[in-house]
Amino acid sequence: AVQLVESGGGSVQTGGSLTLSCAASGYSYFKSACMGWFRQAVGHEREGIAVIDTDASTDYADSVKGRFKISRDNVKKVVYLQMENLNPDDTGRYYCAAVYPSCPLGVKTLVPEVLDALGQGTLVTVSS
Repeated sequence: AVQLVESGGGSVQTGGSLTLSCAASGYSYFKSACMGWFRQAVGHEREGIAVIDTDASTDYADSVKGRFKISRDNVKKVVYLQMENLNPDDTGRYYCAAVYPSCPLGVKTLVPEVLDALGQGTLVTVSS
């Protein structure tokens, strides 16, 4: 079975940085899939924030553009999300997701109906 496991969450102060990782297992299509990150804050809907497609093209939600960077290692089957200049609005649970075979709408592709896999999430807390 496909499994996505996120790690790297934690608590930081405003202006701090974190790097999240998502390790895929049992996913033979990893390098042929678009990978992305959602986040969900308390009382808010899940929001797609970053994707990296099979050609390494990336797309970001406006709320994180310029501060977050998504990357992937197809050999290790890991996706990363580097987060900088964090603020309290970035607090939430961050989920890794896979979409096969691509994300034609960029980050807007990340809707539940098209996901090939979704992780359990890792919690990020940013304090002021």
